[in-house]
Amino acid sequence: MAKSFYDILGVLQNATEEQIRLRFRELARLRHPDRFQGEEKARAERDFQDLTEAFNVLLNPERRRQHDAELARPVAQRQAADPEQLAKVYLQRGTKAYKEGNFLDAAENFDRATKAQPTNAKAWHHLALACSQQRRWLSRATAAITRACELEPMNSTYLKLAGRIYESTGAFSRAEQYYSEALSWGGADAPTEERLAEVRRQARKGKGLFG
Repeated sequence: MAKSFYDILGVLQNATEEQIRLRFRELARLRHPDRFQGEEKARAERDFQDLTEAFNVLLNPERRRQHDAELARPVAQRQAADPEQLAKVYLQRGTKAYKEGNFLDAAENFDRATKAQPTNAKAWHHLALACSQQRRWLSRATAAITRACELEPMNSTYLKLAGRIYESTGAFSRAEQYYSEALSWGGADAPTEERLAEVRRQARKGKGLFG
């Protein structure tokens, strides 16, 4: 990682030229080699060289821009290499697209989030939510919400969505299971209780016809 000349001078990255000059003069007086003896003098000479280099770079607009770019580059590289950070970026993009009604873009970003961080239950839940908006994506929604519930089996929000998705596919016994678990972990909830009663009725109806 590139050393920060801002840290060496002890100024903020948006410091003005005047602030940089004042800080350099202050530190130059404190750390001037003539103030020290022996080993302290040698260390002060090294410090003074660093202060002078920092001052010269930050007072030169072009060199300062290059230095800012060098400082920013490792941060971007770390973010790209960090699965959690990468998943967070895709989740933010997907959420924005979802709120705008662009469900395809939302699903694609949530899918990237699950690939960046496969154990991120939130990413799987959001992918299921986006895919559930289109009937032709229901199989993908089912797989995604099932994974979310496997990762966080006590999350009532995920369990309720699983119930709704399975109900929409006609898998009433699975929907019943998820609705029941949602009520077990999340407590009383009238809409969920109504859906549970309905899928039980549908399940009994199916058994009456085909059982």
